[in-house]
Amino acid sequence: MDYAASLQMALPEVILSLGSLVLLMIAAYVGDKSTRAIGWLAVGLFAAASLSLLGPAGHGGEAFYGLYRADAFAAFAKLLIYIAAAVSIIIAPGFFKDGALRAEYPVLIVLAAVGMGMMVSAADLLTLYVGLELNSLAAYVLASFMRRDTRSAEAGLKYFVLGALASGILLYGITLLYGFSGTTMFEGIAVAMKDGLSNGELFGLVFVLAGLAFKISAVPFHMWTPDVYEGAPTPVTTFFASAPKVAAIALTVRVAVEAMGPGSDAWRQIVIFAALASIVLGAVAAIGQTNIKRLLAYSSINNVGFALIGLAAGTEEGVASVMTYMAIYVAMTLGSFLCVLQMRDRDGNHVETISSLAGLSSTRPALAAALATFMFSLAGIPPLLGFWAKFLVFDAAVAAGMWPLAAIGIAASVIGAFYYLKIIKTMYFDEPAPAYAPSESIVENGLIAISALFVSPLGYFLIPALGVATMNAARALF
Repeated sequence: MDYAASLQMALPEVILSLGSLVLLMIAAYVGDKSTRAIGWLAVGLFAAASLSLLGPAGHGGEAFYGLYRADAFAAFAKLLIYIAAAVSIIIAPGFFKDGALRAEYPVLIVLAAVGMGMMVSAADLLTLYVGLELNSLAAYVLASFMRRDTRSAEAGLKYFVLGALASGILLYGITLLYGFSGTTMFEGIAVAMKDGLSNGELFGLVFVLAGLAFKISAVPFHMWTPDVYEGAPTPVTTFFASAPKVAAIALTVRVAVEAMGPGSDAWRQIVIFAALASIVLGAVAAIGQTNIKRLLAYSSINNVGFALIGLAAGTEEGVASVMTYMAIYVAMTLGSFLCVLQMRDRDGNHVETISSLAGLSSTRPALAAALATFMFSLAGIPPLLGFWAKFLVFDAAVAAGMWPLAAIGIAASVIGAFYYLKIIKTMYFDEPAPAYAPSESIVENGLIAISALFVSPLGYFLIPALGVATMNAARALF
């Protein structure tokens, strides 16, 4: 094996790993007064890692004896991950006041991104597990980052306990697949499944998908999501709802298509159930929420269900629709949480109740318009880009002959529209609540504007380029 060539293919992870060690040393020697500098250096690392995807890291093939794969699929997912992670670092200083933001925050996000990069490039079950655990260990600390805040500490503990359970389930599934197929390589598992699924391989498949369903917060492994999203600091919740979600969905797609492709009749049933259950539960459970972060948590579960419809199709078009959905989902999610960050009372304290949005259209019309854009887009209402994302996954399902699944998904999406429209009704038609403090952050306002423009009808100009990129990504798996 040519180690130089392998390291070139893994260049994004090399850049982020070495960079995180340097940032950690700066944090250790300079202390928390270097936090802002470390944050911008971390953003620079993500920019460098993104640029490295233009070389062998984006299309080099297999590395490290086939354990790692650098292809267009991984490159597309990594670009989304790095954008979401960078935004989560940039917005943090506006949330953490009075020295609460410590220098470890950007370092933890960089380390989590290293794990996510390994997840989406995994070609072996052990590479998958190592990447997933590296991401998870950083995420547990991030969830409880405000350790003197009861809600944050509780969120970290819940995430840790349930995450450990999910890791055990996943590891047991990996053990079964290895025991009955004789290999942990995705290609080897696919060859073993071509002769038909044995009972051991079937149980292994079920346990692996159950472990991955926890990471994407699909029903019935979603129970941690609302509590963790509500309790974690808002920039951390922004991170959880975007970057790790992309990594986990991409990993699930790769495992299903590359490792378990011959067993598609078995895993498709699991994916269809998880998709429909996530869509329905995410929509129904969100209706009674009074906290905006809990509502967005159920919205995240709901959106995962729609993405899984594309995976259930099991075709190139289906995989391409999933990746398009995740690209648009990241923009909608980042925009929504950026708006949540602007919900501050006159004293600068963060407010999370939906009722506090009442009359926002008269006190902060620009913020109300942006949040309404994201809510309409998440609901899938044309002509916003969220409609196009849903259309693609339904179209892929119909093309694969799964029109009943598409029909149920379309019907269930109407339920989800209710709670998005409830927020818009609160902002535009309810009696005004006390006005929020004016926003002083040019960065936050600029990022909201960029996200809103992306999901607006102007975003349709990007569809040809996005379609080419996602189809190239999908073809890399087939």
